[in-house]
Formats: sequence, C-alpha cells, structure tokens
Amino acid sequence: MIGGQLGYGARVVDHQRVTDARTLRAFAHPVRSRLLEELNARGPMRAADLARTLGLPANQVSFHLRQLAKYDVVVEAPELARDKRDRVWRPADDDRGFRLDLDAVAQTPGGAVVAAAWRGMASERAHRAVDAAYRAERDPAVLRNITEATFQLTKAEAVELAAELDEVVMRWTARSRAAGPAGADEAGGTEERRLYGIFHLLQPRPEEPLERAE
Repeated sequence: MIGGQLGYGARVVDHQRVTDARTLRAFAHPVRSRLLEELNARGPMRAADLARTLGLPANQVSFHLRQLAKYDVVVEAPELARDKRDRVWRPADDDRGFRLDLDAVAQTPGGAVVAAAWRGMASERAHRAVDAAYRAERDPAVLRNITEATFQLTKAEAVELAAELDEVVMRWTARSRAAGPAGADEAGGTEERRLYGIFHLLQPRPEEPLERAE
C-alpha cells in the first residue's frame, strides 16, 4: 500500500519512505503494482498462487517478485514455507504502508522522469476508477461507491482526519488478509470475494473556474 504525497491511501503512521527513483520504478511496473495489490489484500502468497490469480506464467511472476525484493518492497516469509525450496512472499511494509516522497525522488538521478511518469500513471488510474464507478453497468453482486465531501479544517485537524481514515484502512487491510478467498454471508453460505480498491485524497480544494467556456 502506497501513500503520502501520492498513492493508494494516506499513510500518516510510521512507514517506509520511498525517496529513490529506482525503488519507485520497481513497483511502477503494471505487473508489479498488481502483485503488490494482491499481497496487500490477501497477505503472504506464493508465486504460483499469484500466477494463477493473475493468469500469468509462474516464472514471470517470480521474476517480478525478485525485482520487488531487490528494492525491499517485498520480502520472503520463511516461517510460512513448507520446506527450504518453498518461497512465500509478503509486503515489506507489513500493514504500515509506504510513504511516497515524489519531491525527494525527483532529486535523485533520473528521478524527475520517473516522478512525472508516476504522476501520469496515478492520474490515469484515478480517471479509470471514476469512469468505472459512473459508467459501469449496475451489478447487484458488487458495490461501486463515490464519496465527495468538503470540510473547513486547520492543518492539525486535517492531520487528525487523515489519521482516522488511515486507521480504518489499516483495520480493513488486516481483516482482508485474515479472511481468505471467500467468507460466510449472513445466510451461512459463501460469497465471492473481489479485489476492491479505495482511493482517498485529502488536500486543500484546488481552484477551478466557476463558469465553463462555451
């Protein structure tokens, strides 16, 4: 889970800071980004299980996991391995998340290009998410929700609000990892679990024109 200045969620708790272009480039790859999402939602997994989930060759997934491990984005969980050859992976941040510092990244060799590419990718992800929420056909089996709200806050109050939101995300992250691929519904059966995403952005409201150009 990535956050701070830009990412998948505000992380105001103690977390690992990403300040190097090489590290950011490591998880900016679409496959690696998706692997991190799966590990964040499901908890420790083997490459073979991730490969089945994503429909990718196991050797390709193993390669990307090793690249993430090279920059300490994921680590092995040997305590969960069946034997010495068994490799189980988990996010290096555990449940605390990463804080992405794009200003610091931009100051490293090649960092300005990487930071700009990340901003573009994050913008595209946000556009796809909003478009899906508004345009997708209504499916009773899933929830699509957009919440917009404005507040008058001091900086201290904004930090407090971010911390409360962060606590909710962390609590549901832990619940998601503990739940497994399916859970019992109220009728005692099983309900399919899907990979849900949440994107919350807290900042002073950007100014925009009050009248549209004709």
